[in-house]
Amino acid sequence: MPKVILQIAYEIDPEKREEYLRLADELKQHFAETQKKNYNIFEQKGKKNSFVEQFVCDSVEEYEALEDDLDEKADDLVNTLETMLKGGKAKYTTLVEA
Repeated sequence: MPKVILQIAYEIDPEKREEYLRLADELKQHFAETQKKNYNIFEQKGKKNSFVEQFVCDSVEEYEALEDDLDEKADDLVNTLETMLKGGKAKYTTLVEA
């Protein structure tokens, strides 16, 4: 069964950096502990305020259920994050293990 990686890349508004970093800690804690997801957030080296969220799913089924598995707290965190995006845009990349 192939693993699937979902990466969500975006830039945040520089004036919201400190608020974002607090939110990122909350996101990591919630997805890892409560949602039981393999989830991390990375900042692009050399490009301040440019981040990538990464979910590593053990199967296509787990990947396909990501959105359906979100609880109310996760929805609230994601909605807050969306208010911090520079230009309101994120780029999604899905990788399937060969």
